[in-house]
Amino acid sequence: MKAIREKVVAALEGVGIPAPEVTLEHTADFAHGDYATSVALAYAKELKTNPRALAERIVAAMGEIEGVSKIEIAGPGFINFTLDNKYLAEMLEIGRSHAEKWGSGVSLKGEQILVEYTSPNLFKPLHIGNLIGNIIGESVSRIFEFSGADVKRINYPSDIGLPVAKCVWGLQKTGGDPHEIHALGEAYRVGNAAYEADAKSEIDAINKALYEDSDPKLTALREAGIDTSRKHLDVLCKKLGTKFDLEFFESETGPIGKKIVEEHVDVFKKSDGAVVYKGEKVGLHTRVFINSAGLPTYEAKDLGNFELKKKEYPKWSRSYIVVGVEQKEYLKVVFAATKEVFPEAKDKLLEHIANGFLTLTTGKMSSREGNVITGESLISDLTEVARGHAADSRAEDKEKLAEEVAVAAIKFQILKGGTSKDIIFDRERALSVEGDSGPYLQYTHARTHAIMEKAGEAGVKGKFDASQPASELARLVYRFYETVLHAQEELEPHIVANYLITVASAFNSWYAQEQILDGTDAAAHKVALTDIVRLTLKNGLWLLGIPAPEKV
Repeated sequence: MKAIREKVVAALEGVGIPAPEVTLEHTADFAHGDYATSVALAYAKELKTNPRALAERIVAAMGEIEGVSKIEIAGPGFINFTLDNKYLAEMLEIGRSHAEKWGSGVSLKGEQILVEYTSPNLFKPLHIGNLIGNIIGESVSRIFEFSGADVKRINYPSDIGLPVAKCVWGLQKTGGDPHEIHALGEAYRVGNAAYEADAKSEIDAINKALYEDSDPKLTALREAGIDTSRKHLDVLCKKLGTKFDLEFFESETGPIGKKIVEEHVDVFKKSDGAVVYKGEKVGLHTRVFINSAGLPTYEAKDLGNFELKKKEYPKWSRSYIVVGVEQKEYLKVVFAATKEVFPEAKDKLLEHIANGFLTLTTGKMSSREGNVITGESLISDLTEVARGHAADSRAEDKEKLAEEVAVAAIKFQILKGGTSKDIIFDRERALSVEGDSGPYLQYTHARTHAIMEKAGEAGVKGKFDASQPASELARLVYRFYETVLHAQEELEPHIVANYLITVASAFNSWYAQEQILDGTDAAAHKVALTDIVRLTLKNGLWLLGIPAPEKV
């Protein structure tokens, strides 16, 4: 709360701390108020006093704060703040009026942010592990948008290079149909095994021919496989609710990146027939940008990638790439080289949002080994199970509901942990309508919607009443905006995901103890509280990229 922070800052400045850093945190227990600060513990030593005595001086200097009913000192010197009922009622009523904008902000207004995510290797099925980048990237993009940014979603698939050459070689050996996605997966498995065994020179030759477009038959196989992969990727992204603003391919960025490297002899150096960037000069490591065969590597392609992005969006202020944590050191070098080559990037933010790995409870998957569960097949499998839940629902389109429940199950289990943490996907837990799952949030949202329908039929209009005691549920819902802001600052959708579970659980507990349409004057207040919970769940689910059906 801005007013509290300003008062604490002024009080600390008054006792001799210039420009103090003040952190306000939400309390874990509402018995200790709504906010707490430990500034007295942080600055007591500097002022040569004990924390509790400093806390007393701070509280005395602050005086009254608008919207705060109580200020208390706890333990060794924590200062706790409790919001008053009238303030909470007014803020939540305003929140209801904002509807789909409830919880949004303007902290990023005026910024154009580029978020590159999904970006799979084409020419093979997209397996479940590849879904992580898409799901995290979409959620982060929505959180940025909710904070006022102009977000540009970018997909950068790999459509040329050694993995594609392995697939083309594999298709020749297996006779697989390049228009069949599973045939591509088998071709990749065969080609990869052969490359590591005895076909390296053959596949390297195919790779060179594909870059040079010198063999029409090989090019035709590549183009057919790429077309098949793209169609399946488009279907999957549509199901997941992702639509990209810009899409380009490694076949486009390779020549551009190679030219950039060749033109910047001040940045890149020749080494054993290759061209490298010596990252040691900035505390990193050396990487090859043009290999000894004269072909651009992933590193050079990423320079071409940046050239195309900045050309399309010259007003960008930040650029993020969502990709696996294993690319951390690689991207450090690429970002360093990018800032040397492009002066306009020098003082802007280039950042890697690292995601972990996903495995099933049955173990790991690998495109190379062929034991892959595709993203499409996982959604199909979960949709089939969800049809059982949907069969008895009130939803008009039960097939659509089943697919929405499946998407919620996948997305929530991926997003509820930190972005860089590994995930073990448990199908039964993900589909549960109880506990910490996406379907549980959907179920609770639908319950609030049903209550609002009944309130409308009964002619009860929601209105917060400041004379009613502020419940813990109301105090929790008030935190929505600050929770979203925290998630945006930390680049962590799990902050929103876990907050929504807490809200849903609190609402269901409250609902079990309350009769909302009880015919009393308090009914309007309880309907308003139900409505703000509905909006919180609906908007929060949108931030996670999860559908919020009104009937389940």
